[in-house]
Amino acid sequence: MLLNYRLFSKIYIALFLLIVIVLTGVVGYMIIEGMSFFDAFYMTIITVSTVGFNEVGTLSSYGKLFTIVLIIMSFGTFAYALSSISKYLLEGEYRIYFKDFQMNKEVEKLDKHVIVCGYGRVGTQAVSELKAHDKEYVIIEQSPDLLDVFRANKEHLFLEGNATSDDVLLKAQIKNAHSLITTLPSDADNLFVVLSARELNPNLKIISRASQGSSVRKLKIAGASNVIMPDSLGGAHMASLVITPDVIEFLDHITIQGQSKVNLEEISFDNIPSEYKNKTISSISQDFNTGCNIVGYKTPEGEFIVNPKPDVLLVPGSKLFVLGNPDQIGEINKIFGITHG
Repeated sequence: MLLNYRLFSKIYIALFLLIVIVLTGVVGYMIIEGMSFFDAFYMTIITVSTVGFNEVGTLSSYGKLFTIVLIIMSFGTFAYALSSISKYLLEGEYRIYFKDFQMNKEVEKLDKHVIVCGYGRVGTQAVSELKAHDKEYVIIEQSPDLLDVFRANKEHLFLEGNATSDDVLLKAQIKNAHSLITTLPSDADNLFVVLSARELNPNLKIISRASQGSSVRKLKIAGASNVIMPDSLGGAHMASLVITPDVIEFLDHITIQGQSKVNLEEISFDNIPSEYKNKTISSISQDFNTGCNIVGYKTPEGEFIVNPKPDVLLVPGSKLFVLGNPDQIGEINKIFGITHG
């Protein structure tokens, strides 16, 4: 709804109280002083606004007492109404609401997108990768400072709210989403997000962050497809640079961003032309000689085979992993119609 009651509740309450006071004044003057509706309305307006114009006529003692009560009642209400309206108009809350309203309309159009819960250190890196692939995404964040930055930069689609709430996840179109990445600092919050997301979309691919090793198993039981421990990965990577520095540096050059001299791409069974389905890897290698090398194969059961043999069959549910430079990867993507948008 455009005029959201939760956001404009103070204005609605102030207007309601003003209407009640005006009606009370009109009815009171009509009963006590026997005034016409127009005169009673005039007396009420000059009384509650304290402008000090002349009265319609001489008031009785009861009329004067009623006027005193009316002034006392209306003084605080007018101050409250003025401050409420000024806050929305002068401080820009009304403008912020309409910006978020327009953003929500854009989010409603999303399909096969990625939901990123939390825009901290890990969430920022995840969004950077998604953006590099032109993958549609929406960020769920509740930090006022970050939300102000989002509104100012207009760089990301976002929703304000708590990612642990089912209503917020539904607003993020979770039922149409392809994947969800939850990077909240609390493992308990990530666990709650995973449980909610899996219930709302059983087919969703869910990637969760974990800070404690004991949380990994729980997150997987809750429904996470993959669980990542950034601190553990960072430490292992640093140690590997000491033990096998050249190997690790070579692997660091293999990227999926398209910004390195070496790139890694995956080709799913669905992207393979029908005439090559259920045939061997060698048939593709011979006919599509782009210079890329097939370095990996994923079976339908989820097993990874490094440097697969040429006679391995391309069966439903399987994937190929190819290595090449950006031009070679680009050619492969064109052949198989692979896009990252």
